[in-house]
Amino acid sequence: MNWTLALPEILLAAAGLVLLLAGVIPKRDTTFPVTMGALGALLVAAVMVMAAPDGMAFANQFVSDGFSRFAKVLILLGAASGLMLALDWNEKQGIARFEFPILVLFSTIGMLVMVSAADLITLYMGLELLSLSLYVIAAFDRDNARSAEAGLKYFVLGALASGLYLYGASLTYGFSGSTNFAAIGTAVSSEGGASMGVMVGMTFVVAALAFKISAVPFHMWTPDVYEGAPTPVTAFFASAPKVAAVALLVRVLADPFAELAAHWQGVIWLASLGSMLLGSFAALRQNNIKRLMAYSSIGHVGYALMGLAVATDTGLRGVMLYMTIYLVMNAGVFAVLVSMRRQGRSLERVEDLAGLGRTDPAMAIAMVVFMFSMAGIPPLAGFFSKLYVFLAAVQEGFWVLATVGVLTSVVGAYYYLRIIKVMYFDTPAGALDPRPAAVSMVLAASGLFNVLFFLFPAPIVAAATAAVAALAG
Repeated sequence: MNWTLALPEILLAAAGLVLLLAGVIPKRDTTFPVTMGALGALLVAAVMVMAAPDGMAFANQFVSDGFSRFAKVLILLGAASGLMLALDWNEKQGIARFEFPILVLFSTIGMLVMVSAADLITLYMGLELLSLSLYVIAAFDRDNARSAEAGLKYFVLGALASGLYLYGASLTYGFSGSTNFAAIGTAVSSEGGASMGVMVGMTFVVAALAFKISAVPFHMWTPDVYEGAPTPVTAFFASAPKVAAVALLVRVLADPFAELAAHWQGVIWLASLGSMLLGSFAALRQNNIKRLMAYSSIGHVGYALMGLAVATDTGLRGVMLYMTIYLVMNAGVFAVLVSMRRQGRSLERVEDLAGLGRTDPAMAIAMVVFMFSMAGIPPLAGFFSKLYVFLAAVQEGFWVLATVGVLTSVVGAYYYLRIIKVMYFDTPAGALDPRPAAVSMVLAASGLFNVLFFLFPAPIVAAATAAVAALAG
């Protein structure tokens, strides 16, 4: 049993337990040191992930390969940016408690286990560890009715998704004889082919994972939870868990169910089409930026699923590149949202950005970069994220998806440009409070990545290509 392959997860689990003791035992407030400890643990885990060898562990239930390492680095980056955005915001909002970074740490362990899962049981353990942590942090501002409502809605619908997954996994086990991905793949590709029971089980598993990435028609929780949860929690929801769930969906469909591509491609095609259309048009009427970003994230999931629907190495590479760039863009946008405070009060509406171009030119320019990037304007990184998935779709003859993708990108550009118009052409609503250094770091790093990506795309493209090659075996 090569347990050393799971050292990053073991390190984070040990760090979480130590930090829990460090938070409980002293009589004083330990939020800042515990957060710093969590950030340090995430950094060390990222180094260990990049140094991890290929192999299988725990009776072939846990896999370490190029695909899992690529996804894990993104997850750890998303978790670290979420913690940095939360540090000052939680304190000013009066919800600075040491449990927050520990919950983020445990949810990160769940995500790492998910993307390394080689068995339906391991997958479920990671999924539930992630979900249980997210239920709590969604309602972390417990004295706020909206936050409590967000946590409750996410819990109820998350429990439904878990039930769907377990039912699908039990059907798959019953008709294939195993919960191991390799054994399921062998059973599916055998001479007799996949039974109807396996295909129904696969459908339920895909539905449960579609809930986690908020793909249509399992998107209904997203706008309410994004709006009600504390802003740094929304930033975390929209980054690391989404990357983990998309990577997990790619692994599940491209590994045990690869032989059933002809059956699941149509489902993913419909989810991609529906997500692009709903995400783009529903965001048009939103005045709350967090709610707008929720619908925007549904649309972006639709673009990513376009690459998965293609079901080729080029398409899967497009998915991973899309999620990489989306993670960084999203971190930048939420760094701006976390900075939206005036006279100590948190702001969330589009009109609250009025005149930002005059009162805080640096943040306004950064927001312009993020909005143009999300709209897919060249030469920013967001343009290339869409380019890779659109090219993969066109090459395989998925003309409808590619056409709808281009048209919905034009629709999406309207509400992104509307934010820019408010920042530069509306009467200033007053200067925002000074932003903390940690938020400025996330803002600067994200902005530079989006602006400079077109000069140095090769390392990330090569890493994504290697990750997909590892998945293909």
